[in-house]
Amino acid sequence: MTSPIKRVAIVGTGVIGASWAAAFLASGLDVSANDVAPGAEVRLRKYISEAWPALEQLGLAKDASRERLTFSGDLETAVKSADLVQENGPEKIEFKRGLYEHLDALLDANVIIASSSSGLTMGSIQSACTKHPERCVIGHPFNPPHLIPLVEIVGGALTSEDTIERATRFYRSLGKKTIRLRKEVPGHVANRLQAALFREVVHLIAEGVVSVEDADAAVSWGPGLRWGVMGPTMLFNLGGGEGGIAHFLEQFTGPMNALWSALGSPVLTPELCAMIAQGATEELHNRPFAQLVSERDEVLLGLLALRNQEFVAP
Repeated sequence: MTSPIKRVAIVGTGVIGASWAAAFLASGLDVSANDVAPGAEVRLRKYISEAWPALEQLGLAKDASRERLTFSGDLETAVKSADLVQENGPEKIEFKRGLYEHLDALLDANVIIASSSSGLTMGSIQSACTKHPERCVIGHPFNPPHLIPLVEIVGGALTSEDTIERATRFYRSLGKKTIRLRKEVPGHVANRLQAALFREVVHLIAEGVVSVEDADAAVSWGPGLRWGVMGPTMLFNLGGGEGGIAHFLEQFTGPMNALWSALGSPVLTPELCAMIAQGATEELHNRPFAQLVSERDEVLLGLLALRNQEFVAP
């Protein structure tokens, strides 16, 4: 029997790593963090302190404490005694391979090495592991991990089914909503869906159809509200009335095919990037970055509270 995961090592404490650390601490785990960047520990502890009120609102585990965090600039010290390593290094394949080769040599065979990589495949990363590549897996969160439940779990060609199952049980024990990818694809699933939508947003802006601010409003005050409740397939299932998705597709297959053929394939030129950046600046209406983060998190907490309610049939 594999012992439960009680101690997690965080490698890389940027925005994603820091958010993961806050989530793990809120779940009552011991967390050991590693980052070689100057001032990393100060920034990490500041991030966790600022995230803690939101985590308190969501509900802390019985033994949750920020005092259960330790930090070391030395990788070997940080990962010692860890049951799982959550890696959050730069999205550079050679860097990842070198790091995983090192971790593979340092860690006991039963320690899971999970990557937060948003685009690289585990098959490419784990190829550097000569001892136990079977314990390597993608555990990709959605930003910020301490609030957003989604975790995408993807194994490489050498990842064992046992690792997939253990990682799934672990993330779910934290209250995360996991999905398993049956195949490796660049960008996994959620980022590909996000990229597909943003591509059309960019196309409409480039064609002068809509402003940056109005494109954002069209998403967040239209379909985005519904997507916070259920996915597009179930929403179209509702759109089909009593006949469900089958009736919807029967009625709208022709229009949908026609619409797909009209979607754009924009290229992000420097001029287009500048146009989008200028539009985003105007949309901010002079709100500072911290205020925007606070507004996002406040609404997310409200939505999560609704999503977490148990609806009992009368």
